[in-house]
Amino acid sequence: MDREEILTLMRARSYRPLTASELMVALGIEDEGAFMELLHSLEQEGYIVRTRKDKYGLPEKMGLVSGRLQASPRGYAFVVPLDKDREDLYIGALNINGAMHGDLVLARVLPGTTGRRQEGEIIRVLQRVNKRVVGTFDATRNLDFVIPDDARLHQDIIIPAGASLEARDRDKVVVEITRWPEARRSPEGRVIQVLGQTGAPGVDVLSIIKKYGLETEFPPEVIREAEEIPRDLEPGELAKRRDLRDWRLVTIDGADARDLDDAVSLERRPDGSYLLGVHIADVSFYVREGRPLDREAFNRGTSVYFVDRVIPMLPARLSNDICSLNAGEDRLAITALMTISPAGTVKDYELFPSVIRVRERMTYDDVRRILEDKDPELMERYRELVPDFQLMARLAAILRRRRRRRGAIDFDFPEAKVKLDDQGLPVAIIPRHRTVAEGIIEEFMIVANEVVARHLYELAVPAVYRVHEEPAPDKLEALNTFLAYFGLHIKPNREGRVRPRAFQEILAAVKGRPEERVISTVMLRSMMHARYAGDCLGHFGLASPYYCHFTSPIRRYPDLVVHRILRETWSPAGFSAERMAQLSAFVALAAVQASEREKLAEEAERESLDMKKVQYMERHVGATFAGVISGVVPYGFFVELENTVEGLVHVSTLTDDYYHYQEDQLALVGEHTGKSYRIGQPVTVLVTRVSVDARQVDFELVKPEEEKTGPVGGAGAKVKGHPVKAREREAGPSGGKARKKAMTMAGGKTGSKGKGKARVRRNKGTRRRK
Repeated sequence: MDREEILTLMRARSYRPLTASELMVALGIEDEGAFMELLHSLEQEGYIVRTRKDKYGLPEKMGLVSGRLQASPRGYAFVVPLDKDREDLYIGALNINGAMHGDLVLARVLPGTTGRRQEGEIIRVLQRVNKRVVGTFDATRNLDFVIPDDARLHQDIIIPAGASLEARDRDKVVVEITRWPEARRSPEGRVIQVLGQTGAPGVDVLSIIKKYGLETEFPPEVIREAEEIPRDLEPGELAKRRDLRDWRLVTIDGADARDLDDAVSLERRPDGSYLLGVHIADVSFYVREGRPLDREAFNRGTSVYFVDRVIPMLPARLSNDICSLNAGEDRLAITALMTISPAGTVKDYELFPSVIRVRERMTYDDVRRILEDKDPELMERYRELVPDFQLMARLAAILRRRRRRRGAIDFDFPEAKVKLDDQGLPVAIIPRHRTVAEGIIEEFMIVANEVVARHLYELAVPAVYRVHEEPAPDKLEALNTFLAYFGLHIKPNREGRVRPRAFQEILAAVKGRPEERVISTVMLRSMMHARYAGDCLGHFGLASPYYCHFTSPIRRYPDLVVHRILRETWSPAGFSAERMAQLSAFVALAAVQASEREKLAEEAERESLDMKKVQYMERHVGATFAGVISGVVPYGFFVELENTVEGLVHVSTLTDDYYHYQEDQLALVGEHTGKSYRIGQPVTVLVTRVSVDARQVDFELVKPEEEKTGPVGGAGAKVKGHPVKAREREAGPSGGKARKKAMTMAGGKTGSKGKGKARVRRNKGTRRRK
């Protein structure tokens, strides 16, 4: 008996709610204990409901919805259903009934609400997730409480006498919930850790780390295993590998990278083809299946990169030393050696274990300066390698053109790097654009990932694939509604399916237009989130039928699993039926775990970046900045600065006229003057208010005659009168049901009446991952 048999019975049209004993008879169950445990599990996970008469059925057949509660800082919330085909259910603030953001809940659909605007109320909390909360301790004369950092947790947490751990007013603390909230009662808790005073160096990022439950230290048994791994390579192991130590291999990474897991080499063959080598650290040789190191890597799923630190997936002895492809050191690797035609087609390939020695540790900036600036000093220093870099740039361009011809979607959003001082305070926001150097590594890693994915698929062995499905119909409909205002439309093919090329054509059509950035952003948000899966479902954004992650095993667990399976395919013994079944079950589990951990890591990384951006803007209240209108909503318009910070100009600050939101024009239009504010329009704004705690930046529009020069905005931020100082990427922002109309997608806010506050919006879905 498994859960699917129970659910299949309940999905039958003739099914009526049955008691547990009646279900046992209907299903022929004999083991009552195991059956009751399975029923309880299904109930706790929200897939079935037990009524007051102890009968079981499906939520959807009882006018109920089970799912995760996604709360808004403004008090209302949505239930995101477990049933992906169902629309999100709106929950008003008065109907949340003690549930908290992230909880798994059961909601009742309120009578009289239908269609896309169904409303409901929470009737049961199935699983609590906020067992520990990070916030600011507030000590008053009569009562102590903690204000959660996460604005989606609406209630302050009461701290009873004797439970404060001697926290002081304005300390950042971690609280353990001891009594959950009820409809009219706040939660209670006890302080279990004091992080330090608000504003003290490093406490801000530490608060985010604790908020997301990230572990900064490794368990003793994991450290012990890592320390026992010898640095010296055994001659017996070297004899089993192809020796590539005399090849010209280089790593190309960011200047501050320490976990170097990929090296590349390239030769031109007499027939005009290219011999591309992608050499990846053989982490699977050191991290053995089922051992403490492996279990810890599975739990972490990925390394997490904050603005001022890294929380690695593996201990530093491995990630920065033994496994890292440091220049001049002998290292174990797995090599993908590919013969590529002048047109960019992989004609042949080999995958094998190797021993390598990297010739030079190159940075993106140095390679860019060699190829684009022809820097004489660098060209002389690396004169032996300059022809290789030039050849790499040529092949990367060929591979990129081939990807675009097959329809791959190439979003090129600027990313921002925040420069910090010794105290961890931001001194500059530096936009980063993809250069020829990043493009080389991006294209080489993509082709290696495709080759390995196809290889494992054709061998019919279990593997963890990187998948990106085509957009959901409702999101595509909302996107086309938005695009229609610009005279654009995503066209399906003859079979009625949308292809990546259709997105690519839209991007080409808006290239260089004022609305290019906002259209690209809305298109990106319409897509599904790339994830891991045990099935090869293809990658929509890359227009690739086969794709996996192979190239970063130091920092991503799926890559480590792929390496381990690849190594097993080289064993003469092959795979037994038992081993195939074991691996199939494991890769499905590992894919879900890795997807969840990746999502959590991305949220934590974005929050740390957003926080530093707002901290930077806090020092520039009163300064004027040039920006572009990136979204228009009924209560104002959003402006994005050249340093990627975004804030709101509230309609109440536009005092020269009464402005009305014209949905059909995507604009605010003056009642008397006819003046309009539209997406893509350049403006100059004054920073009027910044809230670091709320991650909010408020702007006011500056008329040309009122413009004044404020303090210098720092690298990447164009303040009036001051000029701007000048790895594999995937499409796919967070998935889930659309909660906005297309118009609101452009504005970036939902359900707000407008209070003049704007969060620093997150550019979802673009990450430069090698």
